[in-house]
Amino acid sequence: MTATTDLVDLEEFFADPEFAVPTISPDGTGIAYLAPAHGRRNVWVRGIDQDHSEAVCVTHDARRGITTYHWTDDPRFMLYLQDTDGNEDWHLHRVDLDNPGEPAVDLTPMDPGSRVIGVETYAPAPGTVLVWMNQRPLFFDTFRIDVATGETTLHREQDEPGDTVLLDRDGRPMFSTSLTADGTVAISAIEPATGDRRLLRHVGGAEHPMGVQPQQVTADGRGLLIGSYQDGDDLRLVRIDHETGEETVVAAVEGHDLDISGTMLPGVLPPAVYTDRRTGEVLAARFVGDRPHIEVVDPQFAEVHTQLQKLSDGVIGTLSSDESGQRWVVTFVHDRDPGVTWFYDHTTGDARLLFRAYPDRDPNTMAPMEPVGFPARDGLPLHGFLTLPLGAEPRNLPLVLVVHGGPWYHDAWGYSPDAQFLANRGYAVLQVNFRGSLGHGRRHVTAAIGEFAGRMHDDLIDATAWAVDRGYADPDRIGIYGGSYGGYAALLGVTLTPDHFAAAVDYVGVSDLATFLRTLPPFGRAHFAANWYRYVGNPDDPAQEADMRARSPITMVDRIRTPLLVAQGATDVRVPREQSDTIVASLRSRGVPVEYLVADDEGHGFDNPENRIRLYRAIERHFAEHLGRRRADLSPA
Repeated sequence: MTATTDLVDLEEFFADPEFAVPTISPDGTGIAYLAPAHGRRNVWVRGIDQDHSEAVCVTHDARRGITTYHWTDDPRFMLYLQDTDGNEDWHLHRVDLDNPGEPAVDLTPMDPGSRVIGVETYAPAPGTVLVWMNQRPLFFDTFRIDVATGETTLHREQDEPGDTVLLDRDGRPMFSTSLTADGTVAISAIEPATGDRRLLRHVGGAEHPMGVQPQQVTADGRGLLIGSYQDGDDLRLVRIDHETGEETVVAAVEGHDLDISGTMLPGVLPPAVYTDRRTGEVLAARFVGDRPHIEVVDPQFAEVHTQLQKLSDGVIGTLSSDESGQRWVVTFVHDRDPGVTWFYDHTTGDARLLFRAYPDRDPNTMAPMEPVGFPARDGLPLHGFLTLPLGAEPRNLPLVLVVHGGPWYHDAWGYSPDAQFLANRGYAVLQVNFRGSLGHGRRHVTAAIGEFAGRMHDDLIDATAWAVDRGYADPDRIGIYGGSYGGYAALLGVTLTPDHFAAAVDYVGVSDLATFLRTLPPFGRAHFAANWYRYVGNPDDPAQEADMRARSPITMVDRIRTPLLVAQGATDVRVPREQSDTIVASLRSRGVPVEYLVADDEGHGFDNPENRIRLYRAIERHFAEHLGRRRADLSPA
């Protein structure tokens, strides 16, 4: 790799990719993907042997980019999800591939506050899909929708807000998962003929703050696949038998967790479980590691996997095949070259590069993401990633600690536009999977119980101390930046430890924990027992509310003297604008300078390119002013 000191234009990091989210059609003759049109991400379709110049743009959204789309079993129609300005009220829209210029049809007109959360084909009735949506505000019922006509029929009602009924490939109810008051999950078998339920076992609890994931019925309908720690520390993929409740391991890797992050954005992020498109059989499972690990389960897929691995020095990300399982479209996760997509024909052995997300970018101008590890002050092992600027001596650099959201998420090896942008500007970038982050074992996630504004914050301070001790970071030039929980962490950084950070960026972050929990969408409250209530507290309990107030940055705002940038989406339903307004108003009332960016057409994060670029221009200025610009031997100020 050739090091470079050239500045890369900010727009190159934060513009929409030229190609993203590729999939192959069920019959293997077409490819769909997202690409820019009308200033936004839209869906394009082309023949398997065509290039982009021959592709057809089949959606025409000019207000907000599309993220999720679906092929149907009818070659005439395609579906996609869209909300309004980031409010997360997702509707399902249909486009006619025979008449791509026609306006899309909303198949799910609903009242505000209702949304679609899942779409699947319905094999017993070709041309029909199953859709999960909450026309009843607290209940996500299952509906059948005729794609051509839009006719909608109730398929199954949800019994309780915390219940999930899991269907087999023919749409029959086979299992249910029910949340209990203590946060555990009761798994029951359902007799499809009678609807009777039979308790099989209880699983989960605080070690599953995002719920027991994944949850999918096996191809034969007689088993349920879930992630389980069983009696150990590692999350495994297991099968629960419909008749006996017996639990057997399908895939496990010693010392590694099943990677369930893809369940949060199916089809866009790599899945926890790769399955055969036609049969539903498990092909492979994905595990967390210094680099993600694919554990192959199906012997026939092993042959395909071997050939796919030869195409890139990255790690397989998303996979899409035709129904024959012979034609594949595969993306690769890579720390310096994002969104590389290949086509592979297993029958002929032919393979060709379809596209790169950023075709004009030289991967050698990007910085490697290096796995690092160190103990927290109480001895808990911590894992993270360090990205150092190319061309700079890795000594005494300004450092930005980038804190992930969730907090039940995890940073992973792969391309990070934040890390690459900041490294290109001359900063060392440290990302740490503090306690509570998923992917590092049962002990690691449950160590965060009761530790908001406690040891979770200590982990971040310990991470920066490690970077200083190793000589990477200048202790007087450390910044902190994060979104959502990461924004909360940034606010804690400048309240709990006001002398530690020289600059901070709070992006859609929580400032008041009790108010935050009270304003979350009501349909989610049935799921709080194993996460927010267990880890942080229930604001309906006065003693717990008082503790939550004490752990909230808003109650410590008078300690803030660190230069702060706050960014907020006006339509955010997860962390409402009030969370940022309150802390900004408090600072301004005391005459403390704070820069505040609000995007009126954004929700929980800035999606539109012009808003992202506006945000990162502000971040660039903020850190340049308070952490120091790039050194003179790298580039001019």
